[in-house]
Amino acid sequence: MGIFHDGKGEWEAVYNAKPKFEGHRQPREPIWGYFDESDPKMQEKIIRTALKYGVNTFIFDWYWYDKRPWLEGVLNDGFLKAKNNEKMKFYLMWANHTHTAYIDYTEPDKSKYYWKGQVDFDTFDEFTDHVIKDYFSRPNYYRVDGKPVFAIYELGTFIEGMGSIEKAKEALDLFREKCVNAGLGGLHLQAILWGAIPETVSNVPGDKSATQDNTVKYLGFNSLTNYQWCHFIPANQDYQSWGEKAVAKYDEFDKNFSIPYFAHVSIDWDNNPRFPVDRQSCVTGVTPEKFEGFLRKAKEYTDNHPDQAPLITINAWNEWAEGSYLEPDTHFKYGFLKAVRKVFK
Repeated sequence: MGIFHDGKGEWEAVYNAKPKFEGHRQPREPIWGYFDESDPKMQEKIIRTALKYGVNTFIFDWYWYDKRPWLEGVLNDGFLKAKNNEKMKFYLMWANHTHTAYIDYTEPDKSKYYWKGQVDFDTFDEFTDHVIKDYFSRPNYYRVDGKPVFAIYELGTFIEGMGSIEKAKEALDLFREKCVNAGLGGLHLQAILWGAIPETVSNVPGDKSATQDNTVKYLGFNSLTNYQWCHFIPANQDYQSWGEKAVAKYDEFDKNFSIPYFAHVSIDWDNNPRFPVDRQSCVTGVTPEKFEGFLRKAKEYTDNHPDQAPLITINAWNEWAEGSYLEPDTHFKYGFLKAVRKVFK
């Protein structure tokens, strides 16, 4: 399947992007060029830079489609072969969304899909053996209370693939048991909290029902965080107002669930590179100074929850095609990284 054409992956969408309105900041240009993330030398540079500016954990989007891993090269060939990789913590977020033409900027029909995100019980059992053996056992795998953290992006999709919430619980219980048997002390399951869920699934994180906490407790999840503010706050507005609405949700998430919520901060949102024709929503007025202000809000929330791990998630290190990244670009240079350092170093 040839969804990329220049041999540089999704960088193609980034450098081919065009502005769609006056003041639209496209294309975005990385200071480091359009590099190969699976190059261990490049990962060594990334790790050095991240640590210098106060980023100490990478959360890797991790995929399993058609009964096999996908895009593991960055993790296996790049990050884990970098000579300094053990200085950086990491954990996996299973990005179990259906893989559509969303990332093919040349395909106008975004409803096309290549792989479905749902997996059955046996497939889940198979790939959890893989992550336990090849990732959880590493000394720099991120742990909370001594247990390796594994995040699931779409909990509704996971339940659908299992066939029932009871079967989903059985799968997660087995995963947890295998971690204990492997000498890992158990498993810390993290759910990604959205503002809306598929209508076919009820009572999962993001549902408005009064029983939403019952699902995460029933399945044995240990924490919640967000992936992107645009998942629960529309992004067609100024960054300052967008962020204020998002961080105002911290206390609501904390109140609505009995398990810990880890604060999240998004840098930006603009996925127009993936949609060359139709204008998509994006935030405007983004600056490192405004981002710094929201980091301080996240730190305040975290400091006020000393009973939980001091984890704050940021979107993202390198979501260039979605306009949200800490890596330096030619416009703000190292501004967003400097904001992190000012707040956390």
